Amino acid sequence: MSSFLGISLSFIFSALLISPAVSQSSSCSSQTFSGVKFYPHCLNLPNLKAFLHYSYDAANTTLAVVFSAPPSKPGGWIAWAINPKSTGMAGSQALVASKDSKTGAASVTTLSIISYNSLVPGKLSFEVWDLKAEEEAAGALRIFAKVKIPADLAANGKVNQVWQVGPGMSPNGRIQPHDFSTPNLNAMGSLDLTGATTSVPVSGGGDGNSRVHKRNIHGILNTVSWGILFPIGAMIARYMRIFESADPAWFYLHVSCQFSAYVIGVAGWATGLKLGSESNGIQYNSHRNIGIALFSLATLQMFAMLLRPRKDHKFRFFWNIYHHGVGYSILILGIINVFKGLSILNPEHTYKTAYIAVIVTLGGITLLLEAVTWVIVIKRKSASSNKPPKA
Repeated sequence: MSSFLGISLSFIFSALLISPAVSQSSSCSSQTFSGVKFYPHCLNLPNLKAFLHYSYDAANTTLAVVFSAPPSKPGGWIAWAINPKSTGMAGSQALVASKDSKTGAASVTTLSIISYNSLVPGKLSFEVWDLKAEEEAAGALRIFAKVKIPADLAANGKVNQVWQVGPGMSPNGRIQPHDFSTPNLNAMGSLDLTGATTSVPVSGGGDGNSRVHKRNIHGILNTVSWGILFPIGAMIARYMRIFESADPAWFYLHVSCQFSAYVIGVAGWATGLKLGSESNGIQYNSHRNIGIALFSLATLQMFAMLLRPRKDHKFRFFWNIYHHGVGYSILILGIINVFKGLSILNPEHTYKTAYIAVIVTLGGITLLLEAVTWVIVIKRKSASSNKPPKA
């Protein structure tokens, strides 16, 4: 069992610590598209297999662009944006292309992203015109547009660009959230309007990598604590105590396991709070609320150990009900929240399967030990009832 758990956990940790690489299978010079407009500058953007063709008229500060990228899923969307004030997506002025689910026609909408919770089509803070979208033969989408660069940005000769791809559109016309993997978080950089710089200096990639690393640490700590150690600690208390020779060793093992899980879980909870404070507008409400509930219940459980009555105390029965109720609540909520966290981190499916295998293994062992426990209890009761009464 220990070797199996070790192998499975190594898969999970590797997935969370190692970011997937994204290769650029072609170059922007190989791109062809409709129209007679000439775009002298061409960039292979460093993430999401995206390309940007553009021309800039300094006299009237007009930027003409063609942005190309494959959506993350068929029927998904792509976006290219300028952020006038910062380097991330929040505050950016975006052009979003998607296909109509009924007609299959590609179209462009504008999106002024005030925050990550406000992804509603709306007017941009600067002029855009000649908007058009088309689909490539390989399923990628293209955005054609002309943008009036504000005077203060034009004076710098550079603008902050952001690009992104997503899985689809909701029925009410809003874009569905994109992944938060490393390529998605690093899809930003500086665009030299003059074309003198042919690469894209990433203005925030370091922060993006740091944020991904913190998210992975958060995931590892909470998977180990709430998702693995707490269930094992509960199994120790439930099944070791049935063996008389294991008393009081089972109790100290149970306390040590649960206290270790609590300490690691608090560290994971704290990293979650830190991530939340650094990610304005990004909220995972159910994951956050379950995390707060877990921390509160676990803290209550730790303090309850200080108030544990003696076995023969009249309140011990009620304390047991409380202790078991809170403990099983932590167990269930912890596993649920680990799966919610995995869906947010979005590692490869292999690693989610590895955690499922760990839980299924622990569940199988639990069923086996439960059966053994009932056999032992029934035999003891039978032996006790067959004893002759004392004279």
